[in-house]
Amino acid sequence: MLALGACSSGLRHLGLAPAPSRSPSVVPLTPAPTPTPIPTPSPTGPATFVTNGPRTSTGVALTFHASGDLGMAGQMLDLAKAAQAPITVFAVGNWLEAAPAIGNRILAEGHELGNHTYTHPALGSLTAAGVADEIDRCVQVLQSVQGNNGRWFRPSGIDIPTPTILDQVGKAGYFQSIGWDIDPLDYNEPGGPAVVSIVTAGLKPGSIISLHFGYQSSLDAFPQIVSAIRAKGLQPMLLRDLLG
Repeated sequence: MLALGACSSGLRHLGLAPAPSRSPSVVPLTPAPTPTPIPTPSPTGPATFVTNGPRTSTGVALTFHASGDLGMAGQMLDLAKAAQAPITVFAVGNWLEAAPAIGNRILAEGHELGNHTYTHPALGSLTAAGVADEIDRCVQVLQSVQGNNGRWFRPSGIDIPTPTILDQVGKAGYFQSIGWDIDPLDYNEPGGPAVVSIVTAGLKPGSIISLHFGYQSSLDAFPQIVSAIRAKGLQPMLLRDLLG
């Protein structure tokens, strides 16, 4: 049985429950860099499901499911900039479409954007046509923000993509559907120390860490996570550098 994971059980990060009152952080209107074209290959078959990079690598990928409060997203980018830690951001399409300035900032500060569907449904419950529509609508948003599809896709509402999902991901031109091997369940707001503890315990060369924009636990944990990665002789790395 396929388990609904971080995204499906953490619906609060989609803004479906009220967030704590806070003064919003201003997201700078950073101009987007000149897009680097990423050609979409002709589909040759289903995408492959990837949960980690090479265990011989010296890198670890910090990946984020991106939706929710823009002020908190800006705070996370502030932390990543201060730590000089590149991150891979899987953006929900309608979130990015409503606030393209955050996408511009993500790119301008050396991070990368990936596809996390357009409306963040439980993707495993959709027909093939429904899956394709969710992927393609997010592709359109990514193209409007960065001039290409991005290299990476992450399904919403499911831990392990179904064959139908992998087939449609491949048809959209993505070679890989990206999972993770470390999930600290930060969307449950367990507190920064708990998030740090789970991540540190699971760290290996080539790990892919699943985190979320929009949670205080994630913000509190991030600097210590970066320190823990470096303390093990590893380095935060973009997925494009980890996976090639």
